[in-house]
Amino acid sequence: MPQPNQAALDFLLSRRSRPAKTLQAPAPDRAALDPILTAGLRSPDHGKLEPWRLIVLDRAALDRLAGLAETRGAALGLDPDQVEKTRATYADSPLAVVVVAAPVASEKVPEIEQLYSAGAVCLSLLNAALAAGWGANWLSGWASHDRSFVEQGLALAPQESVAGIIHIGTERAAPPDRPRPDQGAKVTWMDR
Repeated sequence: MPQPNQAALDFLLSRRSRPAKTLQAPAPDRAALDPILTAGLRSPDHGKLEPWRLIVLDRAALDRLAGLAETRGAALGLDPDQVEKTRATYADSPLAVVVVAAPVASEKVPEIEQLYSAGAVCLSLLNAALAAGWGANWLSGWASHDRSFVEQGLALAPQESVAGIIHIGTERAAPPDRPRPDQGAKVTWMDR
């Protein structure tokens, strides 16, 4: 019989992302962030292609991106409330890690599997930050999908995209739990 890691299972059964707007300084410093990044990169990766990379955004970078989101949102003619929400996400975040999907040419591993791997890195980073005692949230938003924003603001190459942005900091208040999916409605068992 397998030997369960009950502490890990209990964590996974009770994990809860923290709303980004409730995160504040302090954020993890480089030493505290190192094991979180290491854990995040231990994700499923068919073919060992490592089709992703990480960009850590500190205070100065977040402020610069907040300004760029405001400028870019206005240039796109977006609703001012939508632009402000995105600007504030960057301006108010104590620290963020951008997971960049960076597909690698491969005859054996389809690009979609490589994108799934980048998504797995997002979840691994999120869970590692939470397990380390920090508040964390996985976000994206219109700016992370705007080519001009990601190329100018994050120096992404044309074939790269943002899989997610993990915001990490100290939570001001623990949120209440939310309703969870009904396993009976979401799981199908096939016995033949």
